[in-house]
Amino acid sequence: MWKSKRNVTISYKPLDPPSASNKDQIEDIVSYQTLSSDKEKTVLGIDTRGASTGEWDWRGKGWLKIASSHWEVLGYGDLEGGGQWAVTYFAKTLFTPAGIDVYSRSKEGVGEEILEGIKGALAKSEDSGVRDLAATLFEVTRN
Repeated sequence: MWKSKRNVTISYKPLDPPSASNKDQIEDIVSYQTLSSDKEKTVLGIDTRGASTGEWDWRGKGWLKIASSHWEVLGYGDLEGGGQWAVTYFAKTLFTPAGIDVYSRSKEGVGEEILEGIKGALAKSEDSGVRDLAATLFEVTRN
């Protein structure tokens, strides 16, 4: 889904104001540019905590309210020199195929060593879908 995009950022924040009814929900904000435009596009959604730790169900906001997806955190860790990384799997939606994202809180990305470790761990997954997706990982353009 990101092959034709660049400068992708994904942010999560608690719903405001926090309440008993939304304590297991966060707002999901995805911003990006296409490869051929400087215009920034944004997709908003609400993530609701799933049955197991690290599992979430996403529902789009606005005209994307008809779209939903399940996603889960597969792994996470710290980067040398500060920052963190995370790997998520997301199920297909009406508009996108299933995929795996590698997140980094560093503008430089996760680095080759960590990325190779992530790819190696994903390649050993018991889930053949995860193994297949791991073989297609690529770096999103950042400029």
